[in-house]
Amino acid sequence: MAGSDTTATAVAPPDTVKILIAGGFGVGKTTMVGSVSEIAPLRTEEPLTVAGLGIDDLNGIEEKRATTVALDFGRITISRELVLYLFGTPGQQRFWFMWNDLAVGALGAVVLVDVRRPESSFAAIDFFERRDIPFVVGVNGFHGEHPYPAEEIRDALALPEHVRVLLCDARERESCRDVLIALIDQLIAAAKTA
Repeated sequence: MAGSDTTATAVAPPDTVKILIAGGFGVGKTTMVGSVSEIAPLRTEEPLTVAGLGIDDLNGIEEKRATTVALDFGRITISRELVLYLFGTPGQQRFWFMWNDLAVGALGAVVLVDVRRPESSFAAIDFFERRDIPFVVGVNGFHGEHPYPAEEIRDALALPEHVRVLLCDARERESCRDVLIALIDQLIAAAKTA
């Protein structure tokens, strides 16, 4: 059309980043993905059954009624330029074989820790350290409580200084968002020094 400006400004699609949300059985991974996701999260939860008796350790999480059997998936837009795809891993040892496939293409991870059962997160910490996948630790405050400071938790988990330890509440969107932003900041800083 004569006289009309038909030039459209091309808008680049946002960069997408794959992030894993990992940790032991019952630490709040599904809750975190669900609370921070801007879309209805994909969940693969199934009820706990008698088949898991003697296999699944429910000490400290006796109220747990369901478990993730494959993955959780959610998405959060950090900015117009950055979208995070969140993949929650299954926590039970019998499903850990899926972690290798879920880790393909992941730029980083959040390892959730339950201070009532910190040993349940050792396997996730080891997994990311051995694969050289950067991670932060989110200490999920069950019942809104954080009985230990972050530095004490760092010492108990024998984490190096470069791994950030953040107190959070997996039920609260802003708290989970802050943990994810801390991970992104860590990834950006590492990329600048590389």
